[in-house]
Amino acid sequence: MAALTGLASALESYRGRDRLIRTLGYCFQLVGGVLVERSPASSEVGTCLLTLSSQLSHCRTILRLFDDVAMFVYTKQYGLGAEEEDIFVRCVSVLGNLADQLYYPCEHIAWAADARILRVDSARWWTLSTAFWGLSLLLGIARSLRMILMLRRRLRGPAVAFTRYDPGFCPEKGRHLPPSWGPCRLPRTKRRAMEAQVQSEVLTLLSNVADLANAVHWLPPGVLWAGRFPPWLVGLLGTVSSLLSVYQAVRAGGHAEAPTP
Repeated sequence: MAALTGLASALESYRGRDRLIRTLGYCFQLVGGVLVERSPASSEVGTCLLTLSSQLSHCRTILRLFDDVAMFVYTKQYGLGAEEEDIFVRCVSVLGNLADQLYYPCEHIAWAADARILRVDSARWWTLSTAFWGLSLLLGIARSLRMILMLRRRLRGPAVAFTRYDPGFCPEKGRHLPPSWGPCRLPRTKRRAMEAQVQSEVLTLLSNVADLANAVHWLPPGVLWAGRFPPWLVGLLGTVSSLLSVYQAVRAGGHAEAPTP
C-alpha cells in the first residue's frame, strides 16, 4: 500500500508522470523490437508495442511545449555558476544550460512542421534539436567526469582540511599555550555525503552515455553510428537511462531539477 501511495504521489507531479511515460515508452520499444526481430509469430504484438512506444514519445513531445519557461527559470537561477568551485564545471554547466534552452524551440518548430502548422522542413529542425540534445549530454558527461575526479581526490587525501586547536592551560609549563592550526580528516557525515555525491555523478554519467548513444543514432546517416541501431537496442539504452533517472529521483526524494528531454 505504501508503494502504491508513493507512486500516486509521484504521478501527481509533471516530472513524475514524464519519467513514467519515458520509461514505459522505451520498455515497449525494447520488448516490441525483440518480438519483431526474433519471433515472426509475435510480430503483430511487437508492432503494436512499437506503435504504442511511438505514441508515448509523441505525448512527451507535446508536453515539452510547456517546458521552456521552467528551463529559462532554472538557467537564470544558475546564472554563470558563481557557486561552483571549479571553473571547468562552471563553464560546461553554463554551456549545457544554453544547449538545453535552445533545444526546446527547435523541437517545437519541428513538431509544428510535422503537424503542418508551420511550412518549414521538419527534418532540418529535428536534426538541430537532436544536435543540441547531444551537445548537452556530452557536456553533462564532461561535468560528471570532472566532479567524480575532484570528489575522489578529496576523499583520498589524508588531510583535507585545517582546524584550529586550542590546548588551553598547561600545568607543566604554568601558562596557557597559544592556539595552533593542524590538519584534520573529514567528518563522517561530510564524507558520506561526498561518497553519495560520487555515486550520483556515476549514475548521471551512465544515464547520459546511454542517451548520447541514442542521440547520435537519431542524427542524419553518415554521422558515426547514426541510423544503425535496431529498435530493441534503442529501447534498451533508453530503458537503462530512464530507470537510472527514476532511481536517482526516488533517492533524492523528488527535489526540484532542470527539465530534461
